[in-house]
Amino acid sequence: MQNIRSLAFFLLLVVGGGIAIGIVTAPGAWYAGLIKPPFNPPNWIFGPVWTVLYICIAIAGWRIWLRQPSGQAMMLWAAQMALNFIWSPVFFSAHRMDIALGVIILMLITIITFIIKAWSKDNVAALLFLPYAAWVVFAAILNGSLLYLNTPVSG
Repeated sequence: MQNIRSLAFFLLLVVGGGIAIGIVTAPGAWYAGLIKPPFNPPNWIFGPVWTVLYICIAIAGWRIWLRQPSGQAMMLWAAQMALNFIWSPVFFSAHRMDIALGVIILMLITIITFIIKAWSKDNVAALLFLPYAAWVVFAAILNGSLLYLNTPVSG
């Protein structure tokens, strides 16, 4: 029963936190007005993709927490979660695509390091992070492209 409660906590923290941040920092007129690269997905895709990824992130964190609650992998999990939750306010609220790019690159490094560290503890937890890593690579490329396309050229 305690394992079910702790899983529910992780799901609530990650999925609930992600949804809350998504609502508070929803893309608005500023984002709609940006020049987008041709590979920019439609806005509706982000909600379902992030929901599935957040479920995987929560389960991976829960599995690592069960095995080693204060180990390196758990610290990396917490760090990537903090970076994940910071990115949207920096990008969508502060309109700082440059700082957001730095945040997402740090997040990707932390995700990859988590995968490496978690592999020896729980390879399922590590595998649950692979789609997340792939999506964050794509998101970093998209962030960088938006920054490039929307930065005025000084002459």
